[in-house]
Amino acid sequence: MENPNVAELVERLGADEESVRKMAVFKLQSAIGDPSFADVFIQEGGLPKLRFLALHSTGNTLAYGLTSLSRLLELDKGWDHVTDDLIKRIVELVVAQPLVNVNRGAMSVLAAIVGNPSHRHSQPSATGFQRLKPIVESHPQFLPSLVEKMTSADHALCANSLQLINSLMRDAIANDAEFEWPKFIKQLQELGVIKSVYGLMQSSAVQDLAHPLLEFQSLTKVLLRKWRYEQVDLEKSDHRRAMRGLHVASNPEQTGTDHKGSKKANPTKWRRLGFQTESPTSEFQTTGFLGLMDLTDFVYKNEDGFQKLLLEQSAEPLDQRCPVARASLAVTSILYDHFDVEKLDDSENNRYTVVVSRANFDRAFKPLLLHWSRLHTSGLNAFIRLWKAAGAQSEDFNNITDLVRILIEQVVGQAPRTREIKDVEEELVEFDIRRLRELQMELLELTYEGAWGHHLRQVRDELNHEALQFVKEQRIRCLLQGAWFPQAVGNGAEAGPVANKSQNRNAGVSWRFVRLSHNRRHLHYADFEERTSTDPRLDALQEKIDLSIVSSVVSNVSASAPSSSSSDSTLTMLREPAAASTSTKITIHGWVPGANHSRQKSDASKHTQKEMVLLQLHPQSHTLASEFLDGLLMLLNQQPITADTNKLVNLIGGYGLKIRLLNVRYEDVGMEEPMLPSREGLEDDYYYDIGGMEAGA
Repeated sequence: MENPNVAELVERLGADEESVRKMAVFKLQSAIGDPSFADVFIQEGGLPKLRFLALHSTGNTLAYGLTSLSRLLELDKGWDHVTDDLIKRIVELVVAQPLVNVNRGAMSVLAAIVGNPSHRHSQPSATGFQRLKPIVESHPQFLPSLVEKMTSADHALCANSLQLINSLMRDAIANDAEFEWPKFIKQLQELGVIKSVYGLMQSSAVQDLAHPLLEFQSLTKVLLRKWRYEQVDLEKSDHRRAMRGLHVASNPEQTGTDHKGSKKANPTKWRRLGFQTESPTSEFQTTGFLGLMDLTDFVYKNEDGFQKLLLEQSAEPLDQRCPVARASLAVTSILYDHFDVEKLDDSENNRYTVVVSRANFDRAFKPLLLHWSRLHTSGLNAFIRLWKAAGAQSEDFNNITDLVRILIEQVVGQAPRTREIKDVEEELVEFDIRRLRELQMELLELTYEGAWGHHLRQVRDELNHEALQFVKEQRIRCLLQGAWFPQAVGNGAEAGPVANKSQNRNAGVSWRFVRLSHNRRHLHYADFEERTSTDPRLDALQEKIDLSIVSSVVSNVSASAPSSSSSDSTLTMLREPAAASTSTKITIHGWVPGANHSRQKSDASKHTQKEMVLLQLHPQSHTLASEFLDGLLMLLNQQPITADTNKLVNLIGGYGLKIRLLNVRYEDVGMEEPMLPSREGLEDDYYYDIGGMEAGA
């Protein structure tokens, strides 16, 4: 814009006609953002006229004038015309002016004043908050009006209101007297600013308000850091008052009188609350005043429950009492770490990056951070619940702390932006303890995998091999025990020469009993008309199969995965539907030597002979099918294939790994140590449920 145009615009700002002034300031608000235009505007004497419009105009003229003034201040120009009477006028507009566009401009000017105090020539030692405070105090409705405007349907008005609150908070924390800023923050909290910001963070307006919302979130961290680094000091009245309140709330009279009823000093005044010593101030070293605030908040909000808890714990042996105070400080530290409070993320560049990067947009907002106190209370209640459920002792404190840390990561860390705080509180209290232990072990394995990758894989391989050998022995013992199998009607034609030999003599049979010999070299069997109450002895089973001639086992038992055996594997898998009935079939194939061949000759000529069916079995259950099929395969040095067996191998190997990684006591969190399956000494109707880890008859 040329200089004559600027001069003409400045002249029109002082015109007598309202319509001329309005049009001029309307054009000004668009052009004033250009630094070169702003310089010429100031040189032409435009600032006094703009200030006059801010002080005396109304309606849209006032709105355009305030917007122009705020944009000029953002360019770091015009500060010498920002006087107390102008500040007073703008504060009054925020309180009493109903027009939205006037409010937006007024709050933008105030935010600039508060955020840039060093540029004012008058009262150079006064900060933005200190200069604004006397005027705000004379208008008690100013702060309530700001908070109320955050619920406006106009997103720009919400953003400007929150931006002004952010500026007041930041300047108060950085520059105000130590005893003043906490009162200001408390006043904002009591007016409901946290509730309002929390609602905006969860709403669909979050994109339009991203910058001020992220700044408020970072300011919350600034407050938490400031409280964290303020050490507890009983010379300070508020610290001394908080500690005294803890003692009184614990109802010390319950344990502070002697047998005659006279009051006496309790030698465990602070340890009965869960501190480690009788000088508790030193125990706040890690959490500072923030830890004391969290503990007092927990106690004051549920004083009766706190007293009842202390009574319950006093009845426990000393080393089994839950140290409530120490646990509270641990939960404070967990939340502090979880929300990365120490991380400085309040720079304008960081907020801009988050807003532009839509991929991580939702995750950038942490509305639950605003409900710090409620999260701490729920986390501490969860700590106490875990302590009781585990029957923990003093030496288990760190283990319970680790569980609570995982709980916070799982529930709070995985909560979407729109999840309500009350739902998070409920899940923290009710989270399944068994699932929590599983998460702990998964995390532990991942941690060790990263740190000890090669060594951990080696240990896992060794344990899996041991588990496989264990299950192999269990399956073979099932074969040694023997089992009954129903005979399918009309299978004689496909039973093969060895099986047919028996069937030709027993045409009317309906049951077959099969058992492995003690030397594990032969599979004995015989057919019976009915199933007997006691199992036949081995010498009663007249038919047998030499396992050295078995070539393959074919079955329609479902497997967890297709076999990956080599080309000379003895296993062939048929893709037929499995069922726990006589439709399940296991067929044993083998090389049958001719009558005129010796065993050595037959071995030498296996590849020239035809493979024949040696025996067919029809197991009545998946469990029996898994035991016999995998038992036979493992006898032949093949890998097991059924889901039941593979699950059992993984289960045993997994437990072995977890026990090596962590000294886990199953009773700590109500878990029962798993029973490993065996058929020794059991009756015929015994079954073992792999999925449910239950045994029965």
